[in-house]
Amino acid sequence: MNDNVSLALGGASRSGLGGLPQRLVQDGVVEEAAMLEALSAARERKTSVVTQLVSSGVANARDIAVAAADEFGVPLFDLDAVTLDLDSVRLVSDKLLAKHRVLPIFRRGKRLFLAVADPTNQHAIDEIKFQTSLAIEAVIVEDDKLQKAVDKAIEQVDNQMSALTDAGDVDLESLEVTGGEEELDDKVGRDDVEDAPIVRFVNKVMLDAIRRGASDIHFEPFEKLYRVRFRMDGVLKEIAQPPVVLAPKLCARLKVMSRLDIAER
Repeated sequence: MNDNVSLALGGASRSGLGGLPQRLVQDGVVEEAAMLEALSAARERKTSVVTQLVSSGVANARDIAVAAADEFGVPLFDLDAVTLDLDSVRLVSDKLLAKHRVLPIFRRGKRLFLAVADPTNQHAIDEIKFQTSLAIEAVIVEDDKLQKAVDKAIEQVDNQMSALTDAGDVDLESLEVTGGEEELDDKVGRDDVEDAPIVRFVNKVMLDAIRRGASDIHFEPFEKLYRVRFRMDGVLKEIAQPPVVLAPKLCARLKVMSRLDIAER
């Protein structure tokens, strides 16, 4: 083996570099001393070494993205050429997006394509796979563009949710529920399904579930009680108790959203 190559490999091994950091040093994108310093700073700040390198000006985001794509055989994307898909973004909670600084860019069937700057962040991929129950396909993007895109996506989702709830919070206790117990035996018609307070309540429940990262929503009608619960971190938590006489309307609304026949009992 060439002595110079042997020394270079030996130096990388002694300094403990591997994977992407080693590739960046070998390609001359980052000096070894600067890389070791960036790794230490990233650990202290609990951030990605790629973000640390770019934010500190040690390396160019484009150079890192090209090297990462080549090292791991992952496609390289330009975020400037991708239109933000809020439906895909909403598949992942704001909490995970902010924590891992990754961005869902589009979905194809059971696959979710995830923009990442650091393909070695397997923990992020695993957490998002668990939350979405989708296969995750990582694509490499430039870190500086990714940081801006993540902030923009979270802001747009929040604004959209705020717009849906700006009509005012739903006070279920004050809803008019004429008919008493007899209403439970009446057929629920289209007007009941489109009743504005019911629609706003169901929408608000679902938006709250997204905000809080719930995996399931339980609408639970009982003889004398109606409750709504979220499953968060594997635990069911009660979040609302609408009047039990609204059970038929709530059920009908959920059926309409699911494209089921509201006439079936």
